[in-house]
Amino acid sequence: MRLRRKPWIDEAVTAYESFVYLHPGEEVKGKWREQFATPSAPLWVELGTGKGNFISRMADIHKNVNFIGIEVQLGVLYYAARKCAAAELCNVRLLRFDISFLESIFAEGEADRFFINFCDPWPKNRHAKRRLTHRSFLDRYARLLTPHGTIHFKSDNAGLFTFTLGEFKACRWPLTDVTYDLHNSLILNEAVTEYEAKFSAAGQPIFHCVAERPAEVHYDE
Repeated sequence: MRLRRKPWIDEAVTAYESFVYLHPGEEVKGKWREQFATPSAPLWVELGTGKGNFISRMADIHKNVNFIGIEVQLGVLYYAARKCAAAELCNVRLLRFDISFLESIFAEGEADRFFINFCDPWPKNRHAKRRLTHRSFLDRYARLLTPHGTIHFKSDNAGLFTFTLGEFKACRWPLTDVTYDLHNSLILNEAVTEYEAKFSAAGQPIFHCVAERPAEVHYDE
C-alpha cells in the first residue's frame, strides 16, 4: 500500500543524510561494510523496512551488528530515519531503493542475513514472480549471502507462508524455526514490525521460518 505523498518529507529527510542513502548506486557495491565504524561486524539487511520499528529495535539490541534497511517509499523511510536518529543508533544505514535491483548495489557474499517481514503477498497466481520469496528472488539472495548466511521470514498471510516454504524447499534452502504461531512459540522474537503488532493484537497468528543459504549457489557468468 502506497501512502499519500507528503511534499515536506523531501526536505525533512535531508536532516538524516549522514546515514540515509537516497540514491545508492554501483559505487557502494561491495563496499557496504566500509560505511560503518566497525567494518568487521556482521551485516544484516532488512528488505522492506517500513517505518523502522523492527530495524531500530534490532540495532539497539545488537550494537555489534551493522544494519541496512531498504525501503522504496520515501514517505515511509523518513519515519524509520527519525526513529533511528532519536535512538542515536550508529550501526544503521537506510536506503531508498527498489529491492528488485538488489544485485546492482550489493556484491556476491556481502550480506550475512536478510530479514523479510510482512512483504506484499501478491495473492493472484499471475503475480507470483513479484513475491519477495519467489525462487527468482531466492537465487539472488543466495548469491549475495555469505556461506551459511540466512533469511529470516515473517508473515501474517497463510497462503504466502505456504508458498514460501515450498520455494525454500524447491531451492534446497535448509529450514529451521518453522512455526505457524510465532508469538505462542519458544522461538526468540526480539523485535516486531508495525504490521506485526497490529495483526497480533487482533488475534492473527504470525508465521515464521529461518532458511539457510543452500550449499549450491548459481552465479552469473
